[in-house]
Amino acid sequence: MYKSILVPVDLEHADRLEKALATAADLSKHYRIPVCYVGVTASTPGRVAHTPQEYAGKLEAFGQAQADKHGIAATTKTCVSHDPAVDLDTTLMQAIEDVGADLVVMASHVPGLPEHIFATNAGYLANHASVSVFVIR
Repeated sequence: MYKSILVPVDLEHADRLEKALATAADLSKHYRIPVCYVGVTASTPGRVAHTPQEYAGKLEAFGQAQADKHGIAATTKTCVSHDPAVDLDTTLMQAIEDVGADLVVMASHVPGLPEHIFATNAGYLANHASVSVFVIR
């Protein structure tokens, strides 16, 4: 059915992703397909890493830990953006195309007042991606 799963990962808030990570791993096992963990970082120093290369190393370690924990095949992709907060939606759309994913599994949060005014990243992908998007709360 599916061939590849893409999971957007915010390493700064990785502790809040467990339900989405477990769901992606379960689907990976069920369909015997790989998962690609995608992280978006800036080229400037941030809270998670000082450079894109350092971020890529941390994302790779995260992906390997998930693969070992769940017994799945996993890769990672680091995307560098001038302003991840502004460019996240378009960067993730490009990552879907780049890795050839046909399913996105991503975490979301319980919507509040701001989400009635501004679109969420998960909502944007669900509305605009040409692939299936599974949003996990």
